[in-house]
Amino acid sequence: MQATPPVPLPRRMSPRVWAACAWCAGLAFTFLIRLALPGEEEASHSAGVLIYRWDGLLQLALGTALTLYGGHVLVRRPLRAMCLLLTGAVVATTALSVGEIPLAQYLAVVTAVYVVAATRPRRAGVLALGMALGTLVLYLTVRLLAGWNISTSAELAVALVTVIAWLIGRSTAETRAHAEALSARAAAQAVTEERLRIARELHDMVAHSIGIIALQAGAARRVIDTQPAGAREALTSIELTGRETLSGLRRMLGALRGTGPEEGPSGPQLAPQPGLAQLGRLAADTTAAGVRVEVRRLGEATAPLPPEIDMSAYRIVQEAVTNVVRHAATDRCRVTIEHAGDALGIEVTDRGRGAGATGGAGYGLVGMRERAELLHGEFSAGHAPGGGFRVTARLPVPPVPAAVA
Repeated sequence: MQATPPVPLPRRMSPRVWAACAWCAGLAFTFLIRLALPGEEEASHSAGVLIYRWDGLLQLALGTALTLYGGHVLVRRPLRAMCLLLTGAVVATTALSVGEIPLAQYLAVVTAVYVVAATRPRRAGVLALGMALGTLVLYLTVRLLAGWNISTSAELAVALVTVIAWLIGRSTAETRAHAEALSARAAAQAVTEERLRIARELHDMVAHSIGIIALQAGAARRVIDTQPAGAREALTSIELTGRETLSGLRRMLGALRGTGPEEGPSGPQLAPQPGLAQLGRLAADTTAAGVRVEVRRLGEATAPLPPEIDMSAYRIVQEAVTNVVRHAATDRCRVTIEHAGDALGIEVTDRGRGAGATGGAGYGLVGMRERAELLHGEFSAGHAPGGGFRVTARLPVPPVPAAVA
């Protein structure tokens, strides 16, 4: 079994860790840009009055505490976390003596906006975005009313980054919802296809068994007075066919219920899926019912057939023979199985005068054709030139992989 690849570290990190990392990165950047880095004659931003004083450092510590606690409750209470993160950004910004809330102090807020938009309903995401943008506007408005300088262009850049984070979060949420919908649709389609397959199995099995039982019952009725032994044999065959059909029905219903391969806690294990190896048994049962089935095999299989081809081939033959029994008004038919290397040929012919394999308005031909087409094979059914009816199918057989030395 192939080992499952480990989940990348960024995907294993929780939102609280992302918020904490964003705040720490912004705080480190805040101090770095106020120092003269290598290659710079002076710092790109002035240190301000409060940043290295005890009250300024206390404000930064308080902002850090609020932000870390806000990230801690981000998953459980996102709107409360947004209030804490926004308060922490404002408190930390007052120690920097700047005219706007810098992006470095807003990175944790931007992260929270993305998380809320990606994991919560649209209404919560819109509210988080409104709180983030409203805080920026309120901060500039207060400074403007107080007569202090403001930096509108820098704050517009922060707002733009926040909106982009919200859009990415919404896109992530919609992508996840779309993937879940596709997964649910694929699961429903798989269930539908499985039920259709089981319905085809039930139809093939029950139609064949009922046809055999009807012929055996008719034969028993005709000879019950003159040949009691023959009638007893026919009734025994009816009993065996009924028991086998009941066992198959239990297996199919067990598959529908999702149970295991056994009938119950103390029941016997059910028979495996049928294949061409059971053609002799099928021919014997049908012959005993009054319609002689001649089985011819042309060529030899170079390797065992894949299970789906083996079972579908058997079901096509079974359905064709059942239609001969029910509709062809004849006492014999011929089944030819040809192994042609890259394909498996099937032919069922009769010389009857009835409706042949058409089966009236039933699903016999439809089921046989669908089985062949599902395996990318060919199927045809119609009246034979010399009289009677002929069913042919050709199922491609995948090549056997070469053995590795």
